[in-house]
Amino acid sequence: MCSICLAWDRNGGFVKMDAKLSLVMPAFNEAQTITETINRVVSLNFVNQLVIVDDGSTDGTRQILNDLKHEKIKIVFHEKNQGKGAALHTGFKVAKGPFIGVQDADLEYDPSDLAKFLPPLLSGQADAVFGSRFRSGEVGRVLYFWHSLGNNFLTTLSNMTTNINLTDMETCYKVIRKDVLDKISLTEKRFGFEPEITAKLASRGARIYEVGISYYGRTYDEGKKIGWKDGVRAIYCILKFWFTERSNRKNLKKFL
Repeated sequence: MCSICLAWDRNGGFVKMDAKLSLVMPAFNEAQTITETINRVVSLNFVNQLVIVDDGSTDGTRQILNDLKHEKIKIVFHEKNQGKGAALHTGFKVAKGPFIGVQDADLEYDPSDLAKFLPPLLSGQADAVFGSRFRSGEVGRVLYFWHSLGNNFLTTLSNMTTNINLTDMETCYKVIRKDVLDKISLTEKRFGFEPEITAKLASRGARIYEVGISYYGRTYDEGKKIGWKDGVRAIYCILKFWFTERSNRKNLKKFL
């Protein structure tokens, strides 16, 4: 069981972190890693719920999930594969909060890093906290140059359209206040979720913080699924939501 129940706040003093975070885990054909990921997540004292959305898996993931019984775990099955964003939409509807985060099932991210996300949320400083693979001295696997270049390009383009200065827009680890997330209508069903949620948080005046995280990336042989087509879609989504959010900004309800 995780021993981290308190964390130091920037204003001075400790903040209590137990049983505050609901995580939504989209899963598609992750039989090799999902059991270990689940075990790591449910061992964390500050995680009160894990919502797993199986997005039409065909590799045995469903059988693993059918055998699971744990008081923290809620499982939802999609009959057909719809995409990561669609799985997150489903999970967000049943997540209890008060803070909701995203957890991939593939062990590229270390769930224990999520202890860093809660202090600015609990202290009222942040509406959302993003993890950054590039703002840290944490361990990170050395992988594809073109993926890194593409990630930097997408983050820069997103920053230009939202006027915020993220270092890692495409990060999986995003934790958001439930009451904030409930006010956002999400439409992207695949990996376009990342630029969409970023644009919609920024346009509504959300206070976004970043924390450094470790990263244990996978190769394509090891099951990595995102590819160049998803990058093209991300560019489209960044431009699309830049235009639509600007066009609708008079009608947007600001968080602050």
